This record gives sequence, structure tokens and C-alpha cells, in this order.
Amino acid sequence: MTGMGADRKGVNESLIVSAFHHSLSTQAQVLILAFVVVAVVLVVGRLIAALLADPASGKPPGGGDTGEEEGGRGSGGEPTHTVRATPEPLARRVLRVGFGLLWLLDGALQIQSHMPLGLPENVVAPSAQGSPAWLVSVVHWGLRVWENHPVQAAVAAVWIQLGLGLWLLLVARGRWSRIGGLASVGWGLSVWVFGESMGSILAPGASWMLGAPGAALIYALAGALLALPERAWRDPRLGRYLLSGCGVYFLAMAVLQAWPGNGFWAAGSSGALPAMVSEMAETPQPHAIAQVVGHFGGFAAEHAVLVNAFVVAALGAIGLALISGRRRAARTAVGAALVVSLADWVLVQDFGVFGGLGTDPNSMIPTLLVLCSSYLALVRPAVATAPAPTTAAPARGGRPSLRPAIGMLAVIAACATTALGAVPYAIAAIEPNATTLLAESIDGAATPVPGNVRPPNVPLLEQHGKPISFEKLHGKVLLVTYLDPVCTTDCPVIAQEFKQADSLLGGEARDVDLVAIDANPLYRSPAYLRAFDHQERLERLPNWIYLTGSAGELRRMWSSFGVEIYVPHGGAMVDHPDGAAIVDREGHIRSLANFDPGPATASTKSSFAVTLVQAARQALNEA
Repeated sequence: MTGMGADRKGVNESLIVSAFHHSLSTQAQVLILAFVVVAVVLVVGRLIAALLADPASGKPPGGGDTGEEEGGRGSGGEPTHTVRATPEPLARRVLRVGFGLLWLLDGALQIQSHMPLGLPENVVAPSAQGSPAWLVSVVHWGLRVWENHPVQAAVAAVWIQLGLGLWLLLVARGRWSRIGGLASVGWGLSVWVFGESMGSILAPGASWMLGAPGAALIYALAGALLALPERAWRDPRLGRYLLSGCGVYFLAMAVLQAWPGNGFWAAGSSGALPAMVSEMAETPQPHAIAQVVGHFGGFAAEHAVLVNAFVVAALGAIGLALISGRRRAARTAVGAALVVSLADWVLVQDFGVFGGLGTDPNSMIPTLLVLCSSYLALVRPAVATAPAPTTAAPARGGRPSLRPAIGMLAVIAACATTALGAVPYAIAAIEPNATTLLAESIDGAATPVPGNVRPPNVPLLEQHGKPISFEKLHGKVLLVTYLDPVCTTDCPVIAQEFKQADSLLGGEARDVDLVAIDANPLYRSPAYLRAFDHQERLERLPNWIYLTGSAGELRRMWSSFGVEIYVPHGGAMVDHPDGAAIVDREGHIRSLANFDPGPATASTKSSFAVTLVQAARQALNEA
């Protein structure tokens, strides 16, 4: 896929990883400090409010409600609070806690060192293979955020998923708990589309055994269920509807598994299932698990028809039993689904986290959580009783209760952690240009030039044949590079980076000149320079200056910028370094930077352009 999983040759991954860990560590410290401050404020505020309350009525001076749950006023005007008559429905609690733990696990998996650079090529790109062109385009658009801002995106994913996990675990009931479910829906659908390519459901060979329709879609479904009002969980009809929906799902997966074109009936190592299992067995993991997976792969290769027939029959039977609506049949179906799903999770999906960059435990565990919660919603609905209004009273022993403060702190902690990732990710999504960290990871930081070194004031010609010298360019900041007009590799890339930098400068470009010096002593005619400009569409840039001169004059210019040119025999392309220099308004060379385009992806080119812009603005501001 073009632009996805780009070649990272030449990229200093250790620099990216170091920045990733440093950012995580710094933000974690700030987050913990903020939580401590908020906790102290809430607790102290609660204690002060309780001490200042009217002892006769238990009412704070401000007229606020001291109820711990849902407050109001009784018929006589007394402050009241609602005592919850039933605990949280078991089915909802299982779903909430289960997916809370899964989000925490997923967030922890995102901390892997190879995640910033490895996720595009090792996770996202493979999932999009074979998908329709329109979906590939959508995924590519979304992946641009990660490729342009690998550290910021990777850190954001960690905090979003840890935040969602804390949200579901700590905020058990009420409006904020339902909002946490909606937040899970939003992030789950984003991951499903942009990270899982819609679970590869539209690609050839999609299968329930391999993870279709995508784990993130099941996370989103669970979030939608948690967003339901709690009273919905007290009606057994919800359980019947959910079990019927699960039955339809298992029947659809049976049809998908039986579809001849998906290759699951093929025997031998070329079959879809044996190939997948063999690939998983070879990934890094404990030896005992690799042996078990490998043995199953060999069995599946020899008995592909038998294995696939069993899976199709099992999925179909489970689906029919769930749709029947009978409790005994549903109980049997849930038990069978547990056995079949866990077997697939171990033998085919390899626990979902081994090998490469596992970002979640795959689809089986989330599916089972939804299925078990659906069954519990049918057989163990909470019995609703009327809430009893009571007069607010101090806690036992007359001491003020800290439960409201703790509950509020839980909400703040969950929301803040999630926002710590969501806000930077949103900012990165609307920023079209890549971080300068990519350029630095390829070429390192620019080298300052000490003293007041100036380029020699030798007579040169610009691309239109008019005489010019560096002295005439004083008063503007110069971004200088060295281009071979007949080069077909790096020079066109660097020229486009300079062109993009001019666009990013906007109105500031009138105070900046983009200067290229001919780096080929054999092709020095202005006509060659104009041909290069036309090829790269640079002729319309009013501040683009391409300089040439005699061989001796060019050598003096190269030497002043520390450039060495090698002209090989036999007509081969001239060998010259790729670099850039920043010259201030007074004509002093401020810094020299290697400018090797490296992998020359859209992201790295954008990163180099932003690096140039930052250097130019710094020189403008310090003038």
C-alpha cells in the first residue's frame, strides 16, 4: 500500500523510542501530580463543607445537597438523597469490568518500544491488504496522523486506552458511567476502521477463526450496551434480544467460514487455516505454546476439511440455540461457545498478543464477554424496587462521608487520562505536516557554525543568467542547499522540500530566499538550471534562486559550506552530500545540517520542510 508501512531504512529508531518513553514518563508524572492536587482539594473541601454545615438539618451553608447519590427535596422541603434499592445488574457489571480490564491491557500493550514506528507497517498495513480501494484510501488517510506524528500518536493511544479502562472500572454507575460507554464506542470504531481496516471483513479470506469482524467492533458494541440506561438491564427482554443478536452473529460467521472462496476447505500448507497457524507458531513466544500451535497447524494441514466442517457445524449449532430463546438451549450454547472460542484463541489466534506487535488479545475474549453478559441479562436481571427518599444525615459517628469526593475524583481521573490522549491526537489529526523529530532521527541535529563565517562574495549567475553574489542577498534569511541539475534521485526530493517550506512560511516567505548552488561542475549552464526548475515546477517561486558559475567559483562556494564534490569517470552521476545551511540577514552562516532524504516518504519530506521553516523563523526572530 503506497505510503503505508514505508521503508524506515536510515531512521534512527532509538531516538524515536527515547522520545516516546520520555513523553510517557513526563506526562505520567504531571498526571499523578494533578490527581494528588485534585484529591487534596476535594477531600479538604468536603471536610470543610461538613464542618460548616448546620448540625440541625445537615445542610451546608450554601443550601447544597448532602446526599451521596441522586439528591433532591422531599415534599416538606427537606434535602433528600436516593438510596439505591438494588446493586448494579450483574450482567452490566461483568461487561463493564471485563472491558475495563481489556482496555487497560490494550493500553499497556501500546507501551511497546516498537509501537511508534512499527504499528503502520506491522499491524495496520497487513490488515488492509486485499480490502477495497475505497477502504484502503480511508485507512491511508487515517494512518497519515501516525506516520507524521509517531511519538505523539503512540503516546495518545496509550492514554486513551488506559483512560477508558479506568473510566469503566472506577465509574460504576450513573450518567458518567454511560458517557464512558459512549467514549468506548467512539474510540473502538476509530480503531476498527483505521487500525483494523474494518476487521478485514471485506478482504478475501475473512474468517471468525482469524478475528472477523474485528475485536475493536466488539469493544464498540460493549460500549454501546454500557451506555444504555441501567433500567434496561433490569428487564430480561434485553438478554433475549442480545442472545438472539449473538445467534445471528454466529450463524453469519458459520456461513463466512463455509464460503468456498475463502480457502478454509483447502488441505496442505497452502490452505488458509494451516498457513495462518504455521505463521503464528513461528512468532516469538514460549516454546511450549509454540509446540502446541505447531502441532495443531500440522493437523489442520492434513485434515482441513474435517477441521473446517467441525467449526462450521459448531458455529451454526451455537447460533441456532441462541436464537431459539430457550434458557436451557442458551446455557448449552454459551458453554459450547466458551470451549470453541477459547480453543480458537489458543490454537489459531495464539492468545492474540504473541508475535510482532500484539495490540489486543484479538476477538475471542471480547466476544465471550458480550455473550456471557447477554446470558446473565436473561437469567439474572436485577429486580427494580422503588427508591426511598431519606433525609440526608452525616456518616456514622457524625463524621462526614468522603464517598462523594472519592466518586468525583474517580470521574476526574478517568476523564483526564482519556483527554490527555484524545486532545493531542485530535491536534495531530488536523496538523498536515510531520514532526521535525523524523528529520532529526535520519540526519541528526543541525551543527552550529561558530564565529562570523560568511560565504565568499564571488560573482555568480542565477538561473536566468543574471549576475548575482551573496552580498546582494544580505537583508534576508537564506536557506541554502546544493543541487545537481541532472540528478534524478535525492536532488528532486530536496527541491520539493524547499518548495513545501516556502508554502509553510506563508507571508514570512518574503523575508526568506531559497538558494540552491549548482553541485555539478560539468553541467553549469543556466539552461540546465532552468530545465531543473521547470521539471520541479520551481519557476513560479519568486524567492527561488539557483546559482551557478565557473568551476573555480563553484568550488570556492562548496568549500565555504564544507561541501566536497566527487566527479566519477565514465559519465556516472556526480557524488555530492545532501545538506542545507541557514544564513542570517547579516550574511553569517548560522548552522549546517545534513539533509539526506532517507526513505523519502511523504512524512519524512514534510518533516524536513518543517525543519527548514523552524530554522528560518528562528533566524528571523533573532535578527
